[in-house]
Amino acid sequence: MINGVLLGSFACVAVAQEAAPTTTPEDRVAIVKDSLVASKAALRQYEWIETVALSLGGEEKIRQQNRCYFGAEGALQKVPVAANAKEEKKRGLRGKAVESKQAELKASLKGAMDLLRQYVPLDPVKIQAAKDAGNVSVSLPAADGRVRITIKNYLKPGDEVGIEIDTAKNTLQTVSVTTFVEQAKEKNPVSAKVSYAALQDGTIYPVKEALAISAQGLNVDVQNSGYRKQGQ
Repeated sequence: MINGVLLGSFACVAVAQEAAPTTTPEDRVAIVKDSLVASKAALRQYEWIETVALSLGGEEKIRQQNRCYFGAEGALQKVPVAANAKEEKKRGLRGKAVESKQAELKASLKGAMDLLRQYVPLDPVKIQAAKDAGNVSVSLPAADGRVRITIKNYLKPGDEVGIEIDTAKNTLQTVSVTTFVEQAKEKNPVSAKVSYAALQDGTIYPVKEALAISAQGLNVDVQNSGYRKQGQ
């Protein structure tokens, strides 16, 4: 995630590459770390709508919308936009059994979102720690100018984070995560992917986030839209 100011520094890097194409893996990692710090600061001036959908076995069970913004103390605030109409209809028809099921689904949704937020947005400190431990590798630029940074053991032993950047446009493209949740002494694989887009001022934001726990048939999709500066 990169703001307009940081894009300037990316441009300088691009010019340096043309003059002497010796950008090191350390440079690539530093670019990503700086972009994460810059975007976090830039997004604090915005508010947006987060749409979250939970599906189980391919059937959508919960859909929620929240107005998101950063409060005065810097904490992310989420205010529900509207009640889940599907949920209210089922409650009227099935009573307490439906309420119990909805509570279970909401607990699953919260658990999935909590796990996703441990990885997204990425933490520059954890990236540096992985690099110091020798767990970061950087690919050579592909034909389309994209580079992949792979981080192993980012949060827990055995997980992996892939960061794809477009060196031609100097923008973060995607972050993919392979991790797991432990249940009943078993490790259930979890996969997640975040796609990024740019606002008019160049700020990069997560436009779409998706998480899947295949063993449970559970999928969570998040769409972020309607970005505008607070107070406008």
